[in-house]
Amino acid sequence: MSVIRTLKDNINILNKRVILRSDLNVPIIKNEIQDTTRIKLCLPFLETLLKQGAKVLLISHLGRPKNSNDKNYSLEPVFKYLKKNIKNNIFFHSEKINSETKKKISFLKQGEIILFENIRLNDGEIQNDDGFAKNLSSIGDIYINDAFSCSHRKQASVHKVTEYLKETYGGPSLIKEVDSLNLIMNNKQKPVTCIIGGSKVSTKLGVIISLIQKVDNLVIVGAMANNFIKYKGLKFGKSLIEKDSEKTISKIYDQLNNSACKIILPTDFVVSNNINGTPIAKNQENIEDEDIILDIGVETLKKIHMTINNSKTVMWNGPAGYFENKKFAKGTIAIAEMITDNTMRKSLTSIVGGGDTVSAIKNSGLNANFTHLSTAGGAFLEYIEGKNLPGIEVLK
Repeated sequence: MSVIRTLKDNINILNKRVILRSDLNVPIIKNEIQDTTRIKLCLPFLETLLKQGAKVLLISHLGRPKNSNDKNYSLEPVFKYLKKNIKNNIFFHSEKINSETKKKISFLKQGEIILFENIRLNDGEIQNDDGFAKNLSSIGDIYINDAFSCSHRKQASVHKVTEYLKETYGGPSLIKEVDSLNLIMNNKQKPVTCIIGGSKVSTKLGVIISLIQKVDNLVIVGAMANNFIKYKGLKFGKSLIEKDSEKTISKIYDQLNNSACKIILPTDFVVSNNINGTPIAKNQENIEDEDIILDIGVETLKKIHMTINNSKTVMWNGPAGYFENKKFAKGTIAIAEMITDNTMRKSLTSIVGGGDTVSAIKNSGLNANFTHLSTAGGAFLEYIEGKNLPGIEVLK
């Protein structure tokens, strides 16, 4: 098996310009960070680099900007947080990265940091553009990818940039993630249950179809389940539905018919007429035209609880409801409690991933306990599916 290159202690980074690709993609509302988990996970390694005298060029994305001028996705709130929590000098580079950037940041001294504006505001990042990758690589001497959560994408700051730098490494968070997932996936015990939430089915089609052949139970929750409910001709009110999802779900059922995997869907719900409304418990047959499904109900939780109790391995990605409003986070928290209890009491092997899932758990104050907790979402799912992640392959 190929091994990911790591930054060994004997590699001298004193006065070297180190491009550090981190995951600072945190939820921000009205310029206020809602969950700092991902930033806190980055800090120990960042401080290690600074102590060793590196000039750190910190790169991250934030959300999915509509265009290169979409300032709703600025990393400035993250810069302000870092400035309060790091003693070293830190600067914010709000301009796009181009052929002149190297000169503009030449003032940086050892043990100092520049945080660059959202990398996705640069034309060429998402397209994995060769020209942009060259400009990005020109500002550094060493490249370190410590963002496992972004490594499933062929984008310039995690993929193409490595072609133009001799020294490229995986960071400690990325290595820990890969090692933990490898250990668990290579030793998982049956029955295996996978719980998948979120909203879009199409983006997870490949993962779901692959998992059907590998797991015993597939539990669908969150807004994604609405599409399955609609496909079966049942009532869903004015709940969130992905357009043209029928073909995707038909493919999933074709796979299910040729496997031993059992699918579990919600049968009762917590609804309201708006996302800030009063929660009302309803069975499937009682859903009305104005209802929005915002969480799973008691009977559904009982089914999920029974499934977890009978499992030896559980993988979970995606909340069960509109967790941003605590009134509709109860299903998500209940699943977290079930998995925690079984992990501690029955030695269940539990792998939990996804930024939204982690945020929901953290905001609840629950003292959760899982075998492995990952902040990655799409990368987490693709890795357990067995895919080679482009951003990791280039580090081997």
